[in-house]
Amino acid sequence: MKRGERLGDLGEDEVVARLLRGFGTEGLLVGPGDDCAVVDEGRGPLRLLKTDAIIEGVHFLPTAAASQVGWKAVARVISDFAAMGGRPRHVLVTLAVPRDREWTWVAGLYRGIRRCLEKHGAVLAGGETSGLPEGAPAMISVAGEGVAERGKCITRGGGREGDVIGVTGRLGGSIAGRHLTFSPRVAEGGHLAAAGVSAMMDLSDGLAKDLPRLAAASGCGYEIVTEALPRHRGVEAAGALGDGEDYELLFTAPPKVWHALVRGWPEGLAPITAIGRLTKEGGSLEGGWDHFK
Repeated sequence: MKRGERLGDLGEDEVVARLLRGFGTEGLLVGPGDDCAVVDEGRGPLRLLKTDAIIEGVHFLPTAAASQVGWKAVARVISDFAAMGGRPRHVLVTLAVPRDREWTWVAGLYRGIRRCLEKHGAVLAGGETSGLPEGAPAMISVAGEGVAERGKCITRGGGREGDVIGVTGRLGGSIAGRHLTFSPRVAEGGHLAAAGVSAMMDLSDGLAKDLPRLAAASGCGYEIVTEALPRHRGVEAAGALGDGEDYELLFTAPPKVWHALVRGWPEGLAPITAIGRLTKEGGSLEGGWDHFK
């Protein structure tokens, strides 16, 4: 470690890797580095643990509707449960807000939190509130507990050379408002896990950032067909790769599993699209969101 190194020089992945050095993972089936931590208590479903935070001016603008901010704060955590093939059960909400913020904003925030929890069958189990100096940006942190069935909990590290790379839904252009209103792909994640996909994660930092992470966790390279990327109307390929905050599911599947998925994909779920394959090595995507770059 060099004196004077700045976080912006390192990037988010390197910062996280350094922070985790020296910590044990005793008692964890899956530790830090995946969408959720996984705890195996020896019986019943596996427990999923996740925490996430959104900050005013970074994840939402001061002009955003408070109810949509509340929805997003919870939906981000639920999206990570979906990426493991799981579903949410309980959340804890920590709110840090400036003293001069109007009560109606806080009330709207919790209306959005409640709406998201009710839609996905989860419960607010508690939390914390803290005041900030006047004019400071608000911060909402959500810690959640979920469950996944044994044998159907999918990590980022199970992909193998030759697996098809797929995504749910469409990508790009989230800044138009979708980052505040997206629906976590819980049903899709459960169906993919039950079908036997090999690896999965949610797309929060953009495909160009997250696909290399999944490939690295799986010990593989990757190749994609840019023309195959499913995009929202008006979005160019660069936006589909790098805009971020899509909250779709990125997954890999052996070819036989992929073909079975295509034949039997249920109506009413977000569509799935093949965009490439895992390879022995290689891949050169750059871009996406990095908190410290």
